[in-house]
Amino acid sequence: MSENPDYTESLVGVFGHPVAENPTCVMQQAAFDHLGLRWRYLTIEVLPGNLEAAMQGLRAMGMQGINLTIPYKVEVLRYLDDISPDARIMGAVNTVRREGDRLIGENTDGKGFIRSLREDANYAIDGRQIIVMGAGGAARAMTVELALAGAARILICNRSPARGEELVRLLNAETPAEAFFIPADEPLTIPKGTDVVINATSIGLYPDVTGIPPVNMASITDAHLVCDVIPNPPNTRFLQEAAARGARTLDGLGMLVYQGAIAFELWTGYPAPVDVMKAALEREFGV
Repeated sequence: MSENPDYTESLVGVFGHPVAENPTCVMQQAAFDHLGLRWRYLTIEVLPGNLEAAMQGLRAMGMQGINLTIPYKVEVLRYLDDISPDARIMGAVNTVRREGDRLIGENTDGKGFIRSLREDANYAIDGRQIIVMGAGGAARAMTVELALAGAARILICNRSPARGEELVRLLNAETPAEAFFIPADEPLTIPKGTDVVINATSIGLYPDVTGIPPVNMASITDAHLVCDVIPNPPNTRFLQEAAARGARTLDGLGMLVYQGAIAFELWTGYPAPVDVMKAALEREFGV
């Protein structure tokens, strides 16, 4: 035994409901173990009405941070000491980091997607026209980051006009991009001049692996980059059919890995072992 043993571990994790199927622990724990860090990632079910107590517990236990998933990305704002500028625009936080005694809210979802676009697809965003299907938390984070990264026009297509139009107003008011709402007529024909097509809905997520967004696939061409936020399975039916039309494709696994890598670096201060994190998820998903 060493002269001054230290068995303590630094704790992070995720709060959500439901949260049992959240795979973040797989890649984060693999990263901690790979670097030999005494850190532990906890997957914690927080029942409705208990988030305030959970955040108090986080402070009391000296946890280094937390991820937030459904339904707490907005509610958590009231329990933080500060919020990053981009997360403030989005009105949602998916990562909390500790800075001394203060808890700072961040949103890494959109940043993870931008990094995947640049590093995995080698794709330049400046001046592009992008259409996004969906107006939920993922779409909100992605479109704000796309606008801040230089996208010229962002088209939002959503089944709920109220939610879609709210996101358009936010983008037009808070970012340099032009944003427009498109009614979700089925099937959606991709407008001319579009460069990037993004499925930011949960359609196609396991176990609904045959699901596909209501898109007129004949309007997909080899001029498009088609992206899906679904990480499991990564090569969704939507991406398969887009590839068959000649389009370039980008799956959601990279976004999941990179947003987790950004959170890892915010918490630990160490460069994230991205390859280790991705390999851990690929094993988990049977890719």
